[in-house]
Amino acid sequence: MRTSPFLLNLCLLLLCSPLLWGQTKPGNDGKKEEQPVTANFGAKAGFTAALSLLNDFSIGGTPVEQVQNNYKVGYFASLFMRINFGKHFLQPEVSYNVNQCDVSFNKPGLPSAAGSVATTTASIESKIHSIDIPVIYGYNFIKTGPYAMSAFGGPKIRYIWRDKSDVTFRNFDQTNIHEELRPLNLSFTLGVAVTISRIFFDFRYDIGLLDMSKGVTCQPADESETDNTIRFRRRDNILSFSLGVFF
Repeated sequence: MRTSPFLLNLCLLLLCSPLLWGQTKPGNDGKKEEQPVTANFGAKAGFTAALSLLNDFSIGGTPVEQVQNNYKVGYFASLFMRINFGKHFLQPEVSYNVNQCDVSFNKPGLPSAAGSVATTTASIESKIHSIDIPVIYGYNFIKTGPYAMSAFGGPKIRYIWRDKSDVTFRNFDQTNIHEELRPLNLSFTLGVAVTISRIFFDFRYDIGLLDMSKGVTCQPADESETDNTIRFRRRDNILSFSLGVFF
């Protein structure tokens, strides 16, 4: 991929930058002395709940409203490196994720005999495999002995493994429906963590920043139809919980 050298240089810069900052604290003589910069590695695994946000959703030119998100449990595992400087830390990660979500809605049907409009339910089910690379900055607002509590945030690059991912359109009038996903996406991560000795619990919320859908292609069920297009813009927000350990 053409973006690989850029991403590699960015990660190297973020990894090396804390070593150049020189954290200090007051010494016994009133002067400031440098705090040691330490680094350790760790691993974690956990569960996710994904929320697909569909904007400008229309079928055949008719807007679709009142979309219902049905949460499904996904999972992930990751390795990370933490660079500590005082109460601050920088943490680049690499994780493998399987996120699942289900979006359902009522689509308008033909008028019934009583004159009302009949509706049927359609849904879009997604199972998306991705490799995520977040780089987060954190601050330990509690750090006493083996106990710590921190808040953190930072950008996350998401590579969607399209050959493994699957999007299923159920109960649509169109046939041969296929959504093309963008391979690269960007999110922003916010979270808190609680650490007890080498064990920690991590709660996060990832906010999708870019449209991850290139477009949807399909064939009409009735060849006489002139407009059978399915259009929407999709962003995924993901809530996650994990249990991890420092090596």
